Amino acid sequence: MPSAVLALRGATTIDEDTPDRVRSRTVALLDAMMAANGVVHDDLISVIFTATDDIHSLFPALAGRENGLSDVPLICARELDITGAKPLCIRILMHVNTDRARAELHHIYLEGAADLRDDLPA
Repeated sequence: MPSAVLALRGATTIDEDTPDRVRSRTVALLDAMMAANGVVHDDLISVIFTATDDIHSLFPALAGRENGLSDVPLICARELDITGAKPLCIRILMHVNTDRARAELHHIYLEGAADLRDDLPA
């Protein structure tokens, strides 16, 4: 199968809004998304991070830059403030070059975000 540009999704939560917690959970999610899908640094095109309104201590993209993604386009955005939404949540949308079929991708949901998408394959 020829290489295609596909997107991987993932989310995690933090239990307190501290720079160390945002950093460690963001890096854990990035690492898990890449490992589960056989993605290496050179496969990355760009990464979009979102955070809920209750996260103020650190840009999740900074954690990505500090973890070796300084040459990959990264951007942060604010998640919509929807009543009843998962609090203290960081989401990632990762664009990658891959030879995998869309159905073979593994979207990763960690910590308190594990119940966000029960319709996706594990």
